Amino acid sequence: MGSNPIRGTKKNMNFKKTLEKLKKEIDQELDKYLAGAICDAEKQDKEMGRILRHAAKIIMASGKRIRPILMYFGYVAAGGKDRKKIIKTSVGIELIHNYLLIHDDIMDHGRTRHGIETVDAMYETMGKNIFPDCQDLKHLGNSMAILAGDLLESLGTQSIVDSGFDAKLTVKAVSALQSTIATTIVGQTQDICIENKKRVLEKEVLTMYKNKTAKYTIENPLKIGAILAGADAKFLQKISLFAIPVGMAFQIQDDILGLFETSEKMGKDAGSDVKEGKKTILVLRAMEKAGREEGKFMRNVLGNEKINLKDIKKFQNIVQKTGALEYSQNLAENLVEKGKAEIETFKINKEAKVFLLELADYMIARRV
Repeated sequence: MGSNPIRGTKKNMNFKKTLEKLKKEIDQELDKYLAGAICDAEKQDKEMGRILRHAAKIIMASGKRIRPILMYFGYVAAGGKDRKKIIKTSVGIELIHNYLLIHDDIMDHGRTRHGIETVDAMYETMGKNIFPDCQDLKHLGNSMAILAGDLLESLGTQSIVDSGFDAKLTVKAVSALQSTIATTIVGQTQDICIENKKRVLEKEVLTMYKNKTAKYTIENPLKIGAILAGADAKFLQKISLFAIPVGMAFQIQDDILGLFETSEKMGKDAGSDVKEGKKTILVLRAMEKAGREEGKFMRNVLGNEKINLKDIKKFQNIVQKTGALEYSQNLAENLVEKGKAEIETFKINKEAKVFLLELADYMIARRV
């Protein structure tokens, strides 16, 4: 294997331009929506305004906007015509995403997101200046971050409710959204349980990937967009057959990036997945194939917040040496091919079909 452990293919330029164009349009709507929400929050409570302002700073700092882009293409795929309206509505999915990220950062002890302090970390750092009498800054930070996430969930749902689409379709879309949030919470629960179990099976991790990532990142945005365009149950089922395997591949690639990419590119702390004790497919396979001493080292390092760069490098080398990296890459590629096969037989808008096929390849070629 070469010096670069992360595979990549030359991305289609039209696909990249489409991503960039839609991201720019979504960012404009997102910035506008958040500015209005901050203004409303500050009228009600100064501190609520501060919380939302910091959350907005994190949101606007970076992000690929994959979920709102998929919501857009789900709508287009199902024959939707009002593209300006779906772009505006897609902001809701991005706010829901960031609600989950903020809560995830609390659970994972994340300190930065896109190079900016997380909401809880910001209050731990600045809390004494804001509340000189506060005796527990960590609790303050966690409390404020939970509230920030709750507010983003409310704002995200409200933006879809107020979208102006047909009322029956809007209710159906919000119902599907809430169902997916519940499934995502199941997946997060499974993730926490997996971290704290001594013996974990690969199938348990794959089930967690399905519930925590595939449904929420790929299937749900596509379905919400398609529902708002009036798609029937058969159409939605076909979307799922594409989205679930591709979404699982997305998570496997995310695990690879989480171990091998730089913190600057990933927008989170270097080696954070190892420090958090994440038992990914990558890690499980490496532990299974590692020798006695290497296996012992991996168990000692996994979940240890005090590890250094040298430990992370050694961990990476074991993952490559055992063939776990190649195994995970092949698994992701097979899942993507499975999803693409479904789309190839699907009669949908040609523009959307081309995009989804290219997106599937992008899921395992991306570097961030």
